Amino acid sequence: MSCDRPGGIFRRPSSLKMRTLDTYRLVVLRSAACAAAVLMTLVADESGAHAADRLIGRATVIDGDTIEIHGERIRFNGIDAPESAQTCLSAGGREYRCGAASANALAEFLAKSVPASCDFVERDRYGRFVGTCTRADGAGVNEWMVENGHAFDWPRYSGGSYALSQELAERESRGLWQGSFDWPWDWRRGAREATAARQPSTESGCVIKGNINSKGERIFHSPGQRDYERTVIHEDRGQRWFCSQEEAIAAGWRPARR
Repeated sequence: MSCDRPGGIFRRPSSLKMRTLDTYRLVVLRSAACAAAVLMTLVADESGAHAADRLIGRATVIDGDTIEIHGERIRFNGIDAPESAQTCLSAGGREYRCGAASANALAEFLAKSVPASCDFVERDRYGRFVGTCTRADGAGVNEWMVENGHAFDWPRYSGGSYALSQELAERESRGLWQGSFDWPWDWRRGAREATAARQPSTESGCVIKGNINSKGERIFHSPGQRDYERTVIHEDRGQRWFCSQEEAIAAGWRPARR
């Protein structure tokens, strides 16, 4: 059925051009069907646009500033929480995993009112959905994390939107503010610098990376292989550098397949 008509509007034909009432009714029904089809297409397009701008669903917590909804990673806009491996000091000077504590606080908060919804702000350099999120009861997730000392205002991206919430958390010694900590962005930079300092110079000739994966398999990567550049050696975990493939094999490592 074609919906194309000059002018786009159906007009009742004159009695001279309409032979029977049945023919007239058929034309009216065809026009109504075409109008309904166009309307449904417009509604579908509009709904798709809104779906791209907002994600709604039960959230899985990745860390203190990242969740996942329907398989989409969502980074909270304008705030920064301790990294998963980061540690801080409590009020009594005890070291604790503040990154894990922040993630646990977020999970408990979200579980009290589901589903969560996140409004799109932008895509970050990793391709993640960056957004501002709320619980089903309307409570702001980004703001709550900062106000309760589980995350920090990140002026670089927030423009100071959560500065007042952070002042309140600091003034009342909430969450992380009870003890001492490194700003997450400083901690990440320090971790990168420490990793770089541990990497040997290529002048030594020992550039083969002996990695141990999550299954305990010992696999070495040579320069030029697919995963060589992104493989980081942590000597405190038993990983090591080798000067030749023969040395790596003799030590119990096998070559990476690609």
